[in-house]
Amino acid sequence: MSTQARVAILGFGLTGRIAALMLAKRYQISVFEQAEQGAESSAGSVAAAMLAPLAESVICTETLALQGLESMRLWPQILAKLDSPVFFQQQGSLIVAHAQDRGDLVSFKQRLKPLKEHRAETVNGAQIAELEPELGGVFHQGLYLPCEGQLDNQAFYQSSTTTLLKQGVEINYGVHCDEAKKAQLSHSYDWVIDCRGLGAKVKCEGLRGVRGEVARIYAPEVTLTRPVRLMHPRYPIYIAPKPDHQFVIGATEIESQDSTEITVRSTLELLSAAYSVHRGFAEARVLSLLAGLRPAFKDNHPKIDQQGNVISINGLYRHGYLLAPLIVQQALSKELL
Repeated sequence: MSTQARVAILGFGLTGRIAALMLAKRYQISVFEQAEQGAESSAGSVAAAMLAPLAESVICTETLALQGLESMRLWPQILAKLDSPVFFQQQGSLIVAHAQDRGDLVSFKQRLKPLKEHRAETVNGAQIAELEPELGGVFHQGLYLPCEGQLDNQAFYQSSTTTLLKQGVEINYGVHCDEAKKAQLSHSYDWVIDCRGLGAKVKCEGLRGVRGEVARIYAPEVTLTRPVRLMHPRYPIYIAPKPDHQFVIGATEIESQDSTEITVRSTLELLSAAYSVHRGFAEARVLSLLAGLRPAFKDNHPKIDQQGNVISINGLYRHGYLLAPLIVQQALSKELL
């Protein structure tokens, strides 16, 4: 295929950005994004960007979790394409529970699926203190998942935008891409990559939104080196440390189509649970409180579909950052890579 072939990418969220980065040096790329410039509203902009195949195996199939392991290995290649560095780490994750919630920790461990040589390691209080010194004495039981990691989603969004613009990618903001617009673009471009997520819901049977709510805070009195998950019967949370003492705190998922602002109840539960993990969060500053909908199908598996010169990628559910590199690569490899 000629390197001058023209490719339109619909949606400038996580999958749209990865697709553009994979294709930018070989094709003329035009991106069409519904949101206005600077108004990030995709699921990827709200997420904690954790790469947790072992932890996620509790709620997904072994096959999907193994794909997550494979996908994680692609992230360094993607980040190497960027003009500015993006925080990325693979130092594992820590699962903890207060004494009264030991049953939830045991249940979680029992539901973990074996992923080749990767296993959860049971840790006691002394081992927790060795992994995360500031949690020493707070928790006396936990699990360490050494294969897991994370990255900084906000830095990835900023750096990918800057990099793609420098490479000559045309980014069109404020463009509503309905089915008629998609059909029009399919006649004007050699290829159309549909990464609209819930924007494709009208013509995507079974697609639904799964709500995620997160707080991003600045906590100079807290130092954590890896994501920490708190097991709790009512509000299990995760705390993902980012550079400069910023932390993303969120709950796993809420089955809801509501895309409005985060509620007071959710805010109180998230922050009080975080405080129970580390008292230093009491003096933290709240930078943002966000809610977003992640696109998912009934089986919570991503889907790739090709109709003519239109390739659609959708339904990454809560596994967006974990699976996106592999799913996008699979979608593009047959025809474009």
